[in-house]
Amino acid sequence: MKKQISLLSAVIPVFVLVILLILNVKVFKDNATGGANQMALLISASVAAIVGRFHGVSLKTILEKVSHNIQTTAPAILILLLVGSLAGTWLLSGIIPAMIYYGLQVLNPQYFLAACVIISIIVSMATGSSWTTSATIGIALIGIGNGLGIGSAMTAGAVISGAYFGDKMSILSDTTNLAPAMAGTDVYTHIKYMTITTVPTIIITLIFFFILGLNTQASSAINQEAVLELIRQNFSISPWLFSVPLIVIALIIAKVDPLPSLLAGTLLGGLAAFIFQPHLIQLASSSGDSVVFFDYYNGVVQSMIGETVIPVEEITLSDGTRLNLQGLFEQGGMAGMLGTVWLIICAMSFGGAMEAIGALKQISSFFLKLFHGVFGLFASTVASCLAVNITTSDQYLSIVIPGEMFKQAYDDKNLAPENLSRTLEDSATVTSVLIPWNTCGAYHSKVLLGQSGLTSYIPYAIFNYLSPFMTLLVALIGYKIRRKHESKKSLIS
Repeated sequence: MKKQISLLSAVIPVFVLVILLILNVKVFKDNATGGANQMALLISASVAAIVGRFHGVSLKTILEKVSHNIQTTAPAILILLLVGSLAGTWLLSGIIPAMIYYGLQVLNPQYFLAACVIISIIVSMATGSSWTTSATIGIALIGIGNGLGIGSAMTAGAVISGAYFGDKMSILSDTTNLAPAMAGTDVYTHIKYMTITTVPTIIITLIFFFILGLNTQASSAINQEAVLELIRQNFSISPWLFSVPLIVIALIIAKVDPLPSLLAGTLLGGLAAFIFQPHLIQLASSSGDSVVFFDYYNGVVQSMIGETVIPVEEITLSDGTRLNLQGLFEQGGMAGMLGTVWLIICAMSFGGAMEAIGALKQISSFFLKLFHGVFGLFASTVASCLAVNITTSDQYLSIVIPGEMFKQAYDDKNLAPENLSRTLEDSATVTSVLIPWNTCGAYHSKVLLGQSGLTSYIPYAIFNYLSPFMTLLVALIGYKIRRKHESKKSLIS
């Protein structure tokens, strides 16, 4: 017979996972995501299954939950693959080089990081998606930052900070609609109530990046004029290239599903490549279902779904200096996303096993009992959201599970439901990107920095790790914590 799992048993798989991940970082360093972290997740999932069997949970139940969890990530995996193909075609067509070309002429290195935050906010607010923001303007901003000599990790942190602000505050965002639905309030009240914590956080973030930009010395290895000349020599640059990303953003604003929107962007990017960059590609032949292109510069044949590399890595300056730009014009295509897909599948296997054996419920219950009073309830919610984000590797579960667990507790303390919905967003949505094996962390790190930059942006994702502290600060001082049945303008101290 199935018996309730104890807290000690519930944390055993988590303890194993943490130990294995620490060992992986020490042994494999940046290559940990090449397979070691995936194995750590699978081993930990196996440990969770063994713990579950000792508590009477059938293997069939565990496997069904794992299978269900993996199925829920199918749209995310498809989006990830399409983003890979979109980035490849946008590079080959000259769309990304055009963004870099014009961006280098407009953006000042000192204000670039703050501008990244603002640009990402605008795109994310319009699309309702931090993922789309990274896949479109985020990739271009990384390239512009490289051209300006700004570190990729800092640029990625600025992009992610702005993207998640827009994701939280946009009515088009799925998490912005999910959080109030779980708490029992409406989305407009939810967004308005989030401004109490979100606006101060983004202001602090902008100030941080503004000061960081003023104190960041652009790398002397990058010569802006040389980069512009390099782009002109290898690409046909035209403002018409921007029509493709504008169409994609328009489709998403029109609430077209992300999958067909990204597919349209990929196909339009391929069409633009034939129109604007005929000197780079030539349709050579077909092999199965994949189209093969011939690279005139290197004289090699590459698959459209494989790695896309524009061989413009060096340029000789007038003084004879050779400028290395390796990585500025390089994308991995669909093939480059497969490691991340594997990581997501393994992470969801661990999360499914933990949920099936009742470990997540036990951990959340522990946090609920740990604190007392109004502030304690907020602190319990934050801690539970972080724990579920770490253990399930899914931001939606980190909203749904604590939302279900704490809804009655907020009601018992006479707190309006928007208190819970705001706390869920402040501690679940935004922190998902800070966890390398979470679907969001794996996605953004791969899209913006590649596998080698898996955790390097975390110190610069200011908005994301400041948000939970801001929601706790507001709860601690009792600022605009609304009670049930009070006017929405009423406050308690």
